[in-house]
Amino acid sequence: MEKLIESMLEAGEILRKGYESVKEVRHKGTVDLVTQYDVMVEEFLKERLFRHFPEYTLIGEESSKESERASKAIYIDPIDGTTNFVHKIPFCAVSVGVWEDGVPVVGVVYNPILNELFYAKRGEGAFLNGKKVCVTDTSDLQQSLLSTGFPYTKVEMGEDFRWVIETMKNLLPFTQDIRRLGSAAIDLCYVARGTFDGFYECNLKPWDVAAGILLVEEAGGRVSNHKGDPYSLSDHIIVASNGKNHDALVEKLASYGED
Repeated sequence: MEKLIESMLEAGEILRKGYESVKEVRHKGTVDLVTQYDVMVEEFLKERLFRHFPEYTLIGEESSKESERASKAIYIDPIDGTTNFVHKIPFCAVSVGVWEDGVPVVGVVYNPILNELFYAKRGEGAFLNGKKVCVTDTSDLQQSLLSTGFPYTKVEMGEDFRWVIETMKNLLPFTQDIRRLGSAAIDLCYVARGTFDGFYECNLKPWDVAAGILLVEEAGGRVSNHKGDPYSLSDHIIVASNGKNHDALVEKLASYGED
């Protein structure tokens, strides 16, 4: 944990410098952006983590295939929330999740713009800047503040787009409200620390959620797919909550879920 956090703090300085600088923006897709700082952070972390953890396969957003799996893997999202980063919206973070045999064992998410360092180790709790955090006690979905995100595939106006629209129609009237910050890693951290009562999204990649899943669980929350089954990195839909409103949230999402 000490070596990982040390590396994350240094990577965060690259993100912080880039946040205030002129960026070279490329498009990986119609609206999916990447900057030179995404690449710089990932290259820095892969070099540093390979040195400290040579027995792990390093899987990064900008240099690895989505389908890549390993029994011992470190998933790296160099800048989760690149669109926010480009537009100088302060919800962007470096996210690293360590997995062994399909289970998250360590997760670290660092937003240097807001000076928020979240970390968790399996069985030892979840922390923000050294202080233990926990999920909320809200059990009533109607009183729950949720967060969500919109997949890049929305531009195709296909199944993912229809899922977003229909689930919003099914869910929004039965919640306190729904927020969209633009970073799944931060959304999950904010469930862990009790800012949000729940979070859901479709078509995320392993590096988006590999760290945040453990943070939610170690903070006392629950993470599943839209059917309520334990979440795996191959699932298309993720649902995270304080655990007390989870079944009600899943019920609303399942009314327009995948078969």
